[in-house]
Amino acid sequence: MKKSLIALIASAIATVSLSGCDSSNQTANSEPTQSAAPMEGMAATTESSPAAPTSSDLASILAAQPEAVIARYPSRNPQQTLEFFGIQPGMTVVEALPGGGWYSKLLIPYLGNEGELVGANYPTGMYKLFGYDDERLAKLANWSTDWPATAQTWVAGDAASVSGFVMGDLADSKKGTADAVLLIRALHNLARFEAEHGFMSRALQDTFDVLKPGGIVGIVQHAAPSDADDAWANGSKGYLKQTFVIEQMQAAGFEYVAASDINANPRDIPGADDVVWRLPPTLAGSKDDEARAAAMRAIGESNRMTLKFVKPTI
Repeated sequence: MKKSLIALIASAIATVSLSGCDSSNQTANSEPTQSAAPMEGMAATTESSPAAPTSSDLASILAAQPEAVIARYPSRNPQQTLEFFGIQPGMTVVEALPGGGWYSKLLIPYLGNEGELVGANYPTGMYKLFGYDDERLAKLANWSTDWPATAQTWVAGDAASVSGFVMGDLADSKKGTADAVLLIRALHNLARFEAEHGFMSRALQDTFDVLKPGGIVGIVQHAAPSDADDAWANGSKGYLKQTFVIEQMQAAGFEYVAASDINANPRDIPGADDVVWRLPPTLAGSKDDEARAAAMRAIGESNRMTLKFVKPTI
């Protein structure tokens, strides 16, 4: 059963054309309108990694992942997303908040032994604002070396090297070295604490500094409705407005390239009291309410903007 599922997924992935789901001609102020069908039983991002694939072909790598990871492809659309951002083998790619490695386990084999994956974590000061206790904070002290050491065990064979840094503490030796930065569901907390602590400004400065001229920034972010109250869409609920994200990126010196609706879900229409974590896979607030959980699964994962920016060459 598993082999037939993987074979089916591999065949489907190999035939997907980005042009069929890309809305790069939409304007900077428009919201995505297209969605992919969600799947029930979506798993968290800490699944064990499979045996390393023998090919650097992205479709083969995607098809080789565990079934729980494959089950989320209709919501996360990893092949279309990485193709839209122009990620290629041999690149140096910075991934914000790599965590348990959902995307990392795809990128490390795909980038190959001539590429590098660089993890970028929130600063410890932000985790304090999340309410982390001293024990959890202590575990983060050596994240920039501990996470790469763990990530390098996820994929064997023809795999990228792995390193890491903490946002706001980018080493001079890393500046101007990256081909792309991926900010996948990473901006809302940075924006949430920007006014008091400047976390977003520092993170975007690091993003600009780490990139080579012409380097790409790929953003996937929970998208607030365009008519939502600005105070509600400040990131604390998990959502940001697309116009806000574009404005912040342009203010940081990036040029807007295009938007795509590949990760959009028009069924996600949050109300004034809603947070993004009510939806799969978290299902916050549904622990003892199966009817609510079923309703959230029917909506699927969040509506997400997918935006591409470039660092100017001059």
